Order: sequence, then C-alpha cells, then structure tokens
Amino acid sequence: QNKHDDNIKLLPSLQEISFNPDAQTILPPGGMAHPTWCDTTIPGVPVEKFSGLIDTQHHTGNKALDSTGLIRLNQFVSDVFSSKCDKDVIVAVGHSLFFRSFFQLFLPRSVEHISKKKKLVNGGTVMVTLGEVTLEDGKKVYMIDPKSIVVVYGGFGKHTKK
Repeated sequence: QNKHDDNIKLLPSLQEISFNPDAQTILPPGGMAHPTWCDTTIPGVPVEKFSGLIDTQHHTGNKALDSTGLIRLNQFVSDVFSSKCDKDVIVAVGHSLFFRSFFQLFLPRSVEHISKKKKLVNGGTVMVTLGEVTLEDGKKVYMIDPKSIVVVYGGFGKHTKK
C-alpha cells in the first residue's frame, strides 16, 4: 500500500523498443489511466483510487515514428536525474529488450555481464545504481556501477528456448 505519497509516473522514454502492435500505447497523451480487469484486485489499492496514483503529465502518447530505442534509452537516463523523477529510488518497469539494451549501453564496455547478452525473464527484477557525470564541456554521461547489480527476482536468460 502506498504510504509515502509516491505515485506512478508514465514516462514515454520507457516505451518498448519494438513497433509491433502489442508495443503501442492506447492511452492518449496526458490521458487518465483507468484500471483494467487485472488491476481491480491489487491488494491495498482500491479501484476508486487507482487513477489518482498514476501521474500522466509527462505521457506524450505513442512513441514517434522517427524515435529509436537509443533515443528513448538516453532520454530515460536523463529523466532519472531530472525533476521528472525527484526521488532517490526509481522503480522502472519495461520490456526485456529495453533492459538488455539498457545494460549494453550503460555498463562500461570493458565489463562482461550476462545482462548484456541475455534478456531479463518475464517479471524479472534487478537493482542497479545509475550514475551521472557532467563533463567539462557540459555533456552528461551515464553509467551503471557494475558492482551494484543485484538480481532480486528471476534473472537473465532463463526463459529462452533450449
């Protein structure tokens, strides 16, 4: 149950990398999120309060046709350190291809880790520490601390066919 005045922010930067029909959003820009049949039984979340827990002010609808996964990955890490996400702990939910790409892009190149090669299992949960550094020219650079990676649930690659 939400006891800390937290809410769920819909960020377009977390949209799935695919353009398949099942990777599109049906929520209009800034629209109110309503519970679906599976959201009506979430313990501790009364149906009448569901929509009030979801902040859609940054939701811009479907990803643009000229958008790419790389653009959205870079936007996401920028969002994490912006006023859009004004918390010390961010819980990001997305698809396995997004997160494999996230690890490929933001883990140091010299680091070998299963997350760069295998997708997170469905429902998988991983904790990481993401850092931001501002270079002398003002450019921001982001990196996952490799020592911070903790598999909380599921892991990587276990859902692939043998």
